[in-house]
Amino acid sequence: MNELAYELDEPIAALATPWGESALAVIRTSGAGSIERVAQLFSRPEAVRAASGSTLVLGEILDRAHGSPIDQVMLAVYREPRSYTGQDGIELFCHGNPRGIDAILAALKANGFRAAEPGEFTLRAFLNKKMDLTRAEAVQEIVRAKTREAHSLALHRLSGAIEARINRAKAGLLRLMTAIEIQLDYPEDEVAGDLDASLPELAAIRSELAALAATYRTGRLYQEGVRVALCGKTNAGKSSLFNYLLREERSIVSELHGTTRDYIESLVTIEGLPVLLFDTAGLRSAENPVEVEGIRRSERIIESADLLLYIVDGTLGLTAEDEGFLSSHPAGALIGLWNKTDAGAAEPPAGFLPVSAATGAGLSELVREIRRRAVGEGVAPAGEAVIDSARQKELLERCIEALAQVKKGIAAGMPADAVALDLREALDALGEITGEVTTADILNQMFAGFCVGK
Repeated sequence: MNELAYELDEPIAALATPWGESALAVIRTSGAGSIERVAQLFSRPEAVRAASGSTLVLGEILDRAHGSPIDQVMLAVYREPRSYTGQDGIELFCHGNPRGIDAILAALKANGFRAAEPGEFTLRAFLNKKMDLTRAEAVQEIVRAKTREAHSLALHRLSGAIEARINRAKAGLLRLMTAIEIQLDYPEDEVAGDLDASLPELAAIRSELAALAATYRTGRLYQEGVRVALCGKTNAGKSSLFNYLLREERSIVSELHGTTRDYIESLVTIEGLPVLLFDTAGLRSAENPVEVEGIRRSERIIESADLLLYIVDGTLGLTAEDEGFLSSHPAGALIGLWNKTDAGAAEPPAGFLPVSAATGAGLSELVREIRRRAVGEGVAPAGEAVIDSARQKELLERCIEALAQVKKGIAAGMPADAVALDLREALDALGEITGEVTTADILNQMFAGFCVGK
């Protein structure tokens, strides 16, 4: 492996909780000599030195230059290898005052700690075999999860759900590799067997990996969310619906046409799915330059949205402009809403959902339809292994393609050494997913996106 961007034995320190005033803050340390270096700054150094792993010690962090206390803290002492990183380390629980935190970090720096790089604690955990790369990626996914469901999926990955499925596939492929190596070593021995017998297991492994790769779309939706734009003519009820879904008065609602001069956006959870919801300017011919610019910007949002909610005032019915918009956008990416059912709207045309943005009638059906369109039918992510890493998806696809070549090679009676090359490509791809096969460049790039202190 090429050189990493930094040394992994030297003592490091970082704030693991957000900056700002709070009841408590946590400062993490790790690395060779880290326990002794913290003890030298502590009011009870011998208690720290004598502490066994997973022990709490109460005392004060001192300013070494003057001997005065900086803050009262609780130290959690961890001894290698039974720690998050696999190294000796201490976590300092202090008061969440930014000035006190700064003073503690400065004292640690003066006593030989350097500031941790983003994700360096988790990188050390990976390199010390405390977790594989799929679990390491899940750490950051947990931090960034926008909904409870996304958090649950990431937590499932952290527990090893992806690693377990990869290891099962790898075990099957290693059995096949063993059979091939026997043929290469003893080509005249009939005990080596016929590789055709391995084709059913090979197909099952390939199908299993393809099913795992197919979960990427769901995983990314739950992690990144879906862009949904409310659109339609002026006064159709877009802003009322926007406010209802947000459960707050964000958009101005008025009988005057053209009230929304620009799009408004907000993040909302719909059926466990993070949704970036846009209220767009009403589509109409306008002369006011401000409204014209707002409509132009809204059209850009509409074109980039994953799903459109097209709202029609049911008391007025469909117009030529409505029909033109509906015909120019794919039906699968659009939900037609027949609004104002509370105000004497006519029966909706086929394909429209009857709703009332004023009373909420029909909006529970709308919420279910948004999730169905975004995620698909019958998706129950709870308890399933779902990937949301583009890196993992690409490697799974590489493995699946290599296994297709293995199947072709066996079916065509190709020499065992040629089949072994494709099989090795498949195994290397799986090894890259879990981190058994990796490079320093990949690790530097991956962990650079992590939070400092993680």
